[in-house]
Amino acid sequence: MRVVIAGGHGKIARLLEAELAGRGDTAVGLIRNPDHAAALSAAGAEPVVCDLEHVAATDLTPHLTGADAVVFAAGAGPGSGAARKDTVDRAAAALLADAARHAGLRRYLLVSSMGVERPPAPDTDPVFAAYLRAKKAAEDDLTARDLDWTVLRPGQLTDDPPTGRIALARHVERGAVTRADVARVLVALLDRPASAGRILELVGGDTPLDDAVTAALN
Repeated sequence: MRVVIAGGHGKIARLLEAELAGRGDTAVGLIRNPDHAAALSAAGAEPVVCDLEHVAATDLTPHLTGADAVVFAAGAGPGSGAARKDTVDRAAAALLADAARHAGLRRYLLVSSMGVERPPAPDTDPVFAAYLRAKKAAEDDLTARDLDWTVLRPGQLTDDPPTGRIALARHVERGAVTRADVARVLVALLDRPASAGRILELVGGDTPLDDAVTAALN
């Protein structure tokens, strides 16, 4: 399987790249900063320098040609303002979908966030509110497209070691989840065509990961 990952230097992306490479798949990481290429290579991925904020869909398309799936794991990151929440978390996700269509690629996994279904509370930090709105707009754009999409909404992310035990369903109670478990769930969803057309929330839980993914798709 050849998987192109937007936001290839992000924490979840690098864990996903290592998971894919470890089982013999090809992970291609799209990065903005060429200085990050070595880290991707160390994770077993092919780095491709491509700034999703400053590229046209037609220029992005060749990097997706021949791939089996794309994963949008990009984000403006901490310290960025509200404007970049829109240009990265929303607009870049839509750009990737446009390029996937041009490349004839149907499988698209979007890493979103829990908490996007309701409008942000009035006292929400303005930048975080912009992030939530951007993620929801990206979801709305993707789910309206004729693609084999899956939206994964993790809870609060941690850098703890993977537990291998999760709760995964259309709706789950709020909680935390390790980034390593998120990466492993993404691999499991890539392997399961039945996950297309699903929006799934993910937190740490008591059910073994593979069993939880199977149950969520039944």
